[in-house]
Amino acid sequence: MTMADEPTPAVPDDAATAAGPETEPEEPVKQRKNGLYPGVSDELAENMKAGWADTELRDLEPIAQAGETAARRAALSARFPGERLVIPAGNLKTRSNDTEYAFRASVEYAYLTGNQTEDGVLVLEPVDDGHQATIYLLPRSDRENGEFWLSGHGELWVGRRHSLAEAAKLYGIPASDVRELADRLREATGPVRVVRGHDASVEAALTDKVTAERDEELRVFLSEARLVKDDFEIGELQKAVDSTVRGFEDVVKVLDSARATSERYIEGTFFLRARVEGNDVGYGTIAAAGPHACTLHWVRNDGPVRSGDLLLLDAGVETHTYYTADVTRTLPVDGRFTEIQKQVYDAVYEAQEAGIEAVRPGAKYRDFHDAAQRVLTAKLVEWGLVEGPVERVLELGLQRRWTLHGTGHMLGMDVHDCAAARVESYVDGTLEPGMVLTVEPGLYFQADDLTVPEEYRGIGVRIEDDILVTHDGNRNLSDGLPRRSDEVEVWMASLKG
Repeated sequence: MTMADEPTPAVPDDAATAAGPETEPEEPVKQRKNGLYPGVSDELAENMKAGWADTELRDLEPIAQAGETAARRAALSARFPGERLVIPAGNLKTRSNDTEYAFRASVEYAYLTGNQTEDGVLVLEPVDDGHQATIYLLPRSDRENGEFWLSGHGELWVGRRHSLAEAAKLYGIPASDVRELADRLREATGPVRVVRGHDASVEAALTDKVTAERDEELRVFLSEARLVKDDFEIGELQKAVDSTVRGFEDVVKVLDSARATSERYIEGTFFLRARVEGNDVGYGTIAAAGPHACTLHWVRNDGPVRSGDLLLLDAGVETHTYYTADVTRTLPVDGRFTEIQKQVYDAVYEAQEAGIEAVRPGAKYRDFHDAAQRVLTAKLVEWGLVEGPVERVLELGLQRRWTLHGTGHMLGMDVHDCAAARVESYVDGTLEPGMVLTVEPGLYFQADDLTVPEEYRGIGVRIEDDILVTHDGNRNLSDGLPRRSDEVEVWMASLKG
């Protein structure tokens, strides 16, 4: 990574980054403490201003989801008439010293605009017939004041960004310079709501104009708006799942290499597929071999991968539009289940079948969880691991020692989507066509659990699929991966050649 001569990234009060397009910086951009160049000569500064081609993009078409994002903004406008609505994308976050984490725009902002640029802000200004939307962004790096090459966030360091005119064409929203927004917000009158937690400077400009209660109503509305997916979203989720299926196939093909190294080989193999075909992984990959499968969110992925053990792989590709898959398969590392592994696996498969069967329009959201838990509880009673009858165990929740978690969640731009929705709209709600959720029962017998026979200890099994509620039932978006134990063995053997 080239960095010895990179200037310290400018901050708004420091230098050229904050200067307007026709404003000279008040002081030079701060140089890196140990940079090799102490400054910039007047001659070099003048030289860097000239001799650059016009690169404005004039034949841009709107992004694929421009119609959908416009409809989402219209629904938001109708819900909060007469109020100014402010939805920030967020800012870069420091990873260490002068390096940042990869940026991911806030879900609310990306959902309403399709834009993914740091520091962006969507503002809906109230007008007589609804709202006028404006997207506030950083314009192209200024070549007159040297920001494009002197700032650590200038275009020669981090790449070209769209001009405001280009952004307006792409997103179908008038675009303005975000550096002017704070002053405008401070001068704003009338009711205002902001999505909190993403941009401290925006919140500071509105500090005397907003309330936590009103802002929470905005956040809840935008969360509930995503409960039912439109056709574009369903298509993106299917893309995410299809790439995820290929990622699981990649992993099976390299299990021999994973055995020679660690779970990290599995994680890295899946990550390659996610980065080649999508934006990233939708969440930290769980590549849990052996007893690590009993740790629900095992993301260290530094353990051994041994023949005779199970591998619980919970992973999802995130598309370039931020929609993520969330799929789990539990696979025998050497391609064949042992008798006890198959017993546990088949019980989880039977529970998942019951859960998927319960997903249909008009059903209660809780129905699929209850159906799966009933099957697992019956198996635990049958195996003598807990004293029945089944109804007693369910009433007391005793099965949860081994089932641990809920049987699913909403899925979309967040892996646990719509999390801010009201309980009555989500967990206590009713399923509708267009909802997408996971069905993922599991059984986990901890390695140190002395209440179960030794043969069970260290076995963890979860099977997870992404299910779309349709008008006449459901569709398994991830049915490209086998689930039944015998089919899993055949599939693994075919991939290993």
